[in-house]
Order: sequence, then C-alpha cells, then structure tokens
Amino acid sequence: MSSPSAADKPVVTRIAPSPTGAMHIGNARAALFNWLYARHTGGKFLLRVEDTDRERSTEDSVAIIFESLTWLGLDWDGEPVFQFARAPLHKAAVQRMLDAGQAYRCYMTVEESDAAREASRAAGHALRSPWRDRQPAGDLPNTPHVVRFRTPDEGETVVEDLVRGTVRFPNKDLEDFVLLRTDGTTIYNLAVTVDDHDMGVTHVIRGEEHLSNAGRQVLLYKALGWETPTFAHLPLILGKDGGKLSKRHGAQSVGEFKAMGYLPEALRNYLAKLGWGHGDDEIFSDEDAIAWFDVSDVVKGGARLDWDKLNFVNNHYIRTADDTRLYGMVEQAHHGRGEPVPAGKADALARAIPLVKDGAKTILELADLTVFVLKSRPLELDAKTVTLLNDETRERLLRLRQALETVTEWTKPGLDQTIRDFAQSEGVGIGKFGQALRGVLSGGVAAPDLASALSALAREESLGRLDDALSQSR
Repeated sequence: MSSPSAADKPVVTRIAPSPTGAMHIGNARAALFNWLYARHTGGKFLLRVEDTDRERSTEDSVAIIFESLTWLGLDWDGEPVFQFARAPLHKAAVQRMLDAGQAYRCYMTVEESDAAREASRAAGHALRSPWRDRQPAGDLPNTPHVVRFRTPDEGETVVEDLVRGTVRFPNKDLEDFVLLRTDGTTIYNLAVTVDDHDMGVTHVIRGEEHLSNAGRQVLLYKALGWETPTFAHLPLILGKDGGKLSKRHGAQSVGEFKAMGYLPEALRNYLAKLGWGHGDDEIFSDEDAIAWFDVSDVVKGGARLDWDKLNFVNNHYIRTADDTRLYGMVEQAHHGRGEPVPAGKADALARAIPLVKDGAKTILELADLTVFVLKSRPLELDAKTVTLLNDETRERLLRLRQALETVTEWTKPGLDQTIRDFAQSEGVGIGKFGQALRGVLSGGVAAPDLASALSALAREESLGRLDDALSQSR
C-alpha cells in the first residue's frame, strides 16, 4: 500500500460535484475511488458541493447529488461543504497574494487581453499582462478589473501524480491566470485550492480532464505557503468504440443506470473495474474492494464501458439478492410503466421472482419475466398459442389438467416430475404440448419453464387458466 502522504497524515479525500444537472457516471466512478481509498486507509471521505455558478446551480441538482451518492452506497463523513458560502475565504486568499506581490490587478479590456495574448504568444510564452509591472493611477483602481496570478517566467511547475507519474508544466506556457473576475467572484482553481486546503484534503483524486488545472493549483499552494496534496488523475470512461462516453453510447448518469434496473452494489463492483482491478477478479464484495484498493494501482489508459460485462455483474447480484428486496424494486418497475401490481397478485409476484430471477440482467428484465403472473383471467391467447391448440393438443392438455389436479404438493420439483411422468404416459416428448401449455399459462408473454410457471401461478390460477383456454370455441 502506498504511503498516505509525505507527512504520514490520515488520508482525507473528497468528491466535489457541481449541482448543475445529473451526476455523470465519471463523477460516480471518481467518488467511488475516493471512497474506497479513504476506507482502505482508515481516512475520511468528504463531500463538497461546488455551487459557485449561481445561474446554473439548482436545489434539485443538489438533491440529485445527495440521492446519487446515497443510492450508490457511498457514505461521506461529516456535513457537506457548500463552496459558495466560502466566498469570503476565497477572496481573503486573493488579498494575501495581492499583498505579497504574487498577484496583481489587471485593467485590460477584452480586446486588449486578446491583443496581449497574441503578443505573448509571438514572444514564445503564455499571456503576460502589461499590468503585472504597472501601478494604477488616479481613479483607475475603482474601475472594473480582474486579479491575475503572477506566474513565474522561468522554470517549471511539477505535479507528482499517483497515476500519471511526474507531470511537468513549463511556467512560460502557463499564463497569468485570473483569480478574481470583474464581478468579484473567484475562479475555479483558486476556490478549489482554498477549499481543499481548509478541508484538510490530502489526496485529490479526480478525472484526467482536471490534469491541466493541477499545475495552476500547485502554483497557488506554493504562493500561499501550503502543503500540496497528492494528486491522482483518473483515466476517462470511454464508450465501447473507444470514443469519449456520450449519449450515443447509452446511459451517462447514475439516475439513468438506476432507472434501467442496475443494482447499486453491481454498479459499484463494475465501476471499480473501470481503470482498476484486482487480478482477474470480476465479482468482489465491498469489503474485498476496500481491502485491495490502492489508487496507485489505477491504470493510465481510458477504460471502456462494456455493457455485456455490466449485465453479467448485475445478473450475479440479482441472482444473489434478497427476494423481498427484489419484490420492492420489481413492483416499482411495474408501477413506473403505468401497470401497478393488481390487487390479489402480490403473492403470485413474490412466488415468481425467485423462480425467474436467474435469467434477468436488470430489474426491468426481471419485471418483464413476471408479467405473466399479473394477468387477469380470462387471458387473451396470442395467435401462436391459438394455432397450437388443435384437437389433439386440446385433448392432451385436458388429460394433463386431470393429472395436475391430483398433485398434492404444488411445488416446482413436484410439478416438474408430474409433467415428465405425463409425457412418458402419453408416449410423447414434452415439446408436443409444452409450447401450447406455456401460451395458455402466460398469454404469450415471457414465462419461465413450465413447472416454474405453474408453481408461481399456484394451483387455482393455473387450473383456471387451463380451463379458460380449453373452453374457448375452436
């Protein structure tokens, strides 16, 4: 296991989403890795809501963040921190750098900034404002301006990254970036640096899209005289085609995966494999993941979202899940489709779930496999079943009905044996009447094997559906 930090401090990680929409699966994976590392080291996992974009931040989006993390089972330590409320502390840090000459007020207009940027580029370096060495005169200090960081002209800024290794930023390629906007609000890099320091964050574990920010943040840590945290920039989650994950690849947010019927423990297990893994293990518990996880084992290359593997993992957790819990989720799935479980069908649904769950990759598929027990008599037979119900098959099903009526224990094993014995007594294979019986019992929708279907429906409903079908006009 890698050392928690150079000073051997207890590990403190954080997830810092912006409340401007749904929680992206990339943010969820970052939250998972932060949570795993904190739990692995006995440290803390904190939550900060970066709500400084007041126009786009909404209370609904804040609620989505809390709901997504809670549904995923990623419990954070302490109370959430809201970034906007910390604005005075951000501005105080800017003032410290102004007083120390590490920042300066810049009065360039947008047009002047564009021209200065072009001139700096022609000189072989990033933007250096002419105001970095000019004192304002007269009433100029009261006119709109930004505050910029005074980036060193020489040398380089080095980021030691647990995933990327040593990353070097030549200072000449880093412009005098803005710290404070003309409206008095602080920019992302400044706010994040101050907040991470004040929250005691030792490890900043986030997506690789933030790697370019790390150089600026290291400069700010040094300017403010603070210890730099350890960085770890995670690989992107890619689509199966190797492109950046987008709408064309399917679900992107935690809420979408939940709505599609994935279990939180399955998503945790699968996301842990995206960029990190423990040998060839595909299925592992939270306890195993916590014991095994080390952020230094995360790979550099992008991880592809493979729906087949996710479905495999989800199927495993459905098969091993508590049936009462599955019942609640399946009932919600039916209700969400506008087809609530009819009165009197709850017991049948409960009986069906353990009999069909092995074949379900998602909760929605599990709901599909239980539709047959929710139908009300008399069932409308599908065209295929009607065709199969010729005179010979009707007579055979009538004799089967008589055999079923004698079954004393209406269980899957007993019913399976009854069906086999009946086929043998008729001198035919089960296929001679099985398809027709399945259609009679299900109404043409998905259904499990015959014995499971009969068991789920129970004696009265099963015999009643047979009677209804056999009494219909030919």
